[in-house]
Parts: sequence; C-alpha cells; structure tokens
Amino acid sequence: MELRKFGQRSGFEVPRGNIGAMRLPEDIDEAVALIRHAIDSGMRYIDTSRGYGDSEIKLGQALKDGYREKVILSTKWAPWIVKIEESDDASESCARKRIEESMTRLEVDYLDYYQIWNIQQRDQYEAAIAKGGMLDAIVKAKDEGLVGHIGFTSHDTPENLLSYLPEVDWCEIVLLSFNLLNTRYGDVLKAYHKAGIGTIVMNPVGGGKLKEASEVLLELGREVGACSVPDLALRYIMSHPYIDTVICGMTRPSDVDDTIASVNAGSFDKKQMKKIEKFLAKVAKQQEKYCTGCGYCLPCPQGIDIPAVMAAMFEERFWGFREAALEKYQKIESPKADECMLCGGCESNCTQSISIMEEMQYCQRVFGEV
Repeated sequence: MELRKFGQRSGFEVPRGNIGAMRLPEDIDEAVALIRHAIDSGMRYIDTSRGYGDSEIKLGQALKDGYREKVILSTKWAPWIVKIEESDDASESCARKRIEESMTRLEVDYLDYYQIWNIQQRDQYEAAIAKGGMLDAIVKAKDEGLVGHIGFTSHDTPENLLSYLPEVDWCEIVLLSFNLLNTRYGDVLKAYHKAGIGTIVMNPVGGGKLKEASEVLLELGREVGACSVPDLALRYIMSHPYIDTVICGMTRPSDVDDTIASVNAGSFDKKQMKKIEKFLAKVAKQQEKYCTGCGYCLPCPQGIDIPAVMAAMFEERFWGFREAALEKYQKIESPKADECMLCGGCESNCTQSISIMEEMQYCQRVFGEV
C-alpha cells in the first residue's frame, strides 16, 4: 500500500488501511498470527485501548521479534468509558497510572500515540484538558519520552468538535466515525485535516452492517465498479482527500486481505462519486419523508410500537439490510405488525402522512410472525 502523510504535525506516513485491534480473535496464538499477517501485508498504524479486553496483551506478544519497530502504536483510555478502578477519574495522576499500565500490558518502553478516548460531550473535553487533568499527564509522559504524540477520539457533536479546533494545538491525530450510513463528521474531518491534524476513520463498514449483501448497495457497487458492499464502503471513504487512513476491525485474515485489496483498487473518480452522492441524497430525502419517530401515531389500540416497526422497515426498504432489519424487528417487544387491525387511527395523526397500514402489511409479508 502507498504511504501518505499522517497530517502535518507528527511527521509520520501511513497507508490508507490499518489495524483496529478491538475485535481480535479470542485465541492468543491466532490473534498474534493475524496481527503479524496485517503488518507483513503493509499495515502500519495500530489502534487499541485499555478498554478493549486483552487486546493490549495480545499486541504485546505480537510485537515481539522486531515487529514493534515496524508499527505506529496507539492506545487510549478515559474514565467516562471504562473504569479500571472505582476511583478512576480524569486527573493527571490517574491518567499517568493508565499510561504506564498500558505500556506494561503492551510490553513496550514507549507509545507512538496516546489518545484521550471518546470525548462525547463538552464537560468531558473540559475535564480532560483542565489543569491537572488527563492532557497534563500525557504531555508530561511525552516530555519524558514515554509518549511520542497526542490525539483524541470522539462521538461528540460536530458543532462541539469544530469549536474545539482553535484550542487543540496539542492534538496531532483525531479518530471519528464516517461511512456510507453516517457522514455527519465530514465537515469536521475536513477542518481538522486542513489544520494539519491526522484524520482517522473508524467504523468504515458501519459496525459490520455494511458487510451485509444488500441488493440495493450491491447494485450501486456494480454501477461504480466495486466488487462488494464492503469494497464500496471502504473506497467511498478513501475517495475523500481529507481522510488520511481507515482502521478496520480484524477477526480473520480475510479482513486484512479484503481491506488491502480495496485500498489498492483505488479511490472512485468524480463521476463515480457523483453517482454515490446522488444515491445517498436520495436515501436522505426518503428518510425525511418517512417515519421521524415523533410518536404522534401512538397509542396503538393493539399496543404496537409503530415507530420501532417503522425504523426496522426503513433499513430493509431503503438500504436493503434485510438481516439487520429483521434483527431490529425481532427485538421489539410484542405485539408486532402481524397484530395490526388496520383501524387507521395512526394514519390520521401521522405528521408525515405515511400509509402506516400498508407498511404494517408490508412488514408482515417480509418478516411474517417472528
């Protein structure tokens, strides 16, 4: 795989596809072999966390025998996500303890990156950067040569993330979600990239949802020259110049091989991207006209959770995710669509003027009684 600059602040270069170490095989020998296969195949950046079970321990074994020198190693932690001890907080002393603990588990004497993990709201951001907080611990570790570079990951609002940008002169990489199903961080990634911060995308296949062989997306893939839905998803992400790299969760060698194949297949051209964007805009428009989950259709005299049924049906109708839709539908507590009496009371209150009775009948035809 070709290398590209990992932002302007770190001096690193990375391939477009890299190692997400959250879902490694349970067997340690199998995990070690998989990690080394990924590295031997050209992957370089590794994303792990103190909160990913025994991921760090498995990586510690895999990075022996000269493999540590071949990679850019990053781990992360935050008390609002995982408490290792009940007293854990965002203080400098606690963060220092977690940094040293990760290094011990990874069996390394330095970390290329340490990240503040999953900032979800402003008060977490402020706690992390406060005097005597997490950031101070990471900066001190950096001064001592234990950590090379600093970053953060987030599921915060795009508005908040953009407001942090003028303040995060300490940040060298950022990790955010971005995929065919969720492009809400596009402007954030673009702005951070412009500021010289390395941009990483997680969940490139929508947490596994885009691995499903959706006929809708397979047809789109055929139109733009993708060989599968995951190939379509990965190449779509890599076609955005402001995204430096993608981390892919790995459980089997084919996850590595397929990712690298998509990277080497290259980005989509302008014409192909226009076709994909047109499709995404169409789905977004359909969603606007479909159920918003407002609940004005309730209560149903039969006790059916109509918004929940409609949410499941949207995935089947417009994305073609039959398996995911069925799984979501099965989780709905009874009664379900098969108990609809076609009374029509829900339709008279629907703010979107949806033919709910027809949707209930469609749901019955697709899923039957489950």
